[in-house]
Amino acid sequence: QVQLTESGGGLVQAGGSLRLSCEAATLTFSSYAMGWFRQAPGKEREFVAAIARSGGWTTVRDSVKGRFTISRDNAKNTVYLQMNSLKPEDTAVYYCAAVLKRLGVATRSSVYDYWGQGTQVTVSS
Repeated sequence: QVQLTESGGGLVQAGGSLRLSCEAATLTFSSYAMGWFRQAPGKEREFVAAIARSGGWTTVRDSVKGRFTISRDNAKNTVYLQMNSLKPEDTAVYYCAAVLKRLGVATRSSVYDYWGQGTQVTVSS
């Protein structure tokens, strides 16, 4: 069992930035590919970004390309989501997720084994 704890959410004006963090309580963090998902009110959960175990392979959804960056620090058991040029449509609860021993990146939520509790991001216009 891996416990994931997100932080860094909050209220920001459009055009602003936030950095989300997700710390994993595990001794083998580098064995997990990680992802970020989000869910807006009344909508399904959607993929945002993913990163491979080593951090050498990343992918983000088209609507956030050039604005969001995913990274990880395996020494700190933490994955980050840097969000710049935020838009009101980025408002959602953001979740991090982990999948064990997966090669490459994973964009489907069904692949992930563990989920955090979520952190709210609200972007005002």
